[in-house]
Amino acid sequence: MIQILKANPSHVSGIAKVCSEAYWATYKELRSEDYIKKIIKEFYNHERIQREVTETSREWGGYFVAVEENKVIGAIGGGMISDTAGEVFVLYLDPSRRNEGIGTMLLEVLTKQQKEEFHATEQWVSVAKGNQKGIPFYEAKGFSFKHEQNGYGNSEGETYRSLRYYRKI
Repeated sequence: MIQILKANPSHVSGIAKVCSEAYWATYKELRSEDYIKKIIKEFYNHERIQREVTETSREWGGYFVAVEENKVIGAIGGGMISDTAGEVFVLYLDPSRRNEGIGTMLLEVLTKQQKEEFHATEQWVSVAKGNQKGIPFYEAKGFSFKHEQNGYGNSEGETYRSLRYYRKI
């Protein structure tokens, strides 16, 4: 049975593993190998995740994890970007566990946190242009495309783009 839990230090390795594997699976056709390695090193290292499961705030509400048989199979994290706007910063699943409703369960718990604890009335997410795993998911959850912008972490010569999506919550 899948449980959705607020992440704690015992989940750090599982979060790192699922986020790294899913990042590779999502972006191997969309981003360079160097870019993927750079992002994984920055965001999905054990030290950062350890900090992010123990030090939470309005701007970073912490991670929630989907756990089955003591194994992390999905992770989500977000925070507030203004007084009324929440953001989904990260949502990844074990690549072999897509289309089981796990992403929906994770998004629901993050949305609940942002609405109840932080009084959010809207929610945003950035999705890489061309990400055909993420775009249909968010659109099915009621997010609407608002605008396109430079992707996070572009190095000199990189022109990756992100799509900004929004919904009322």
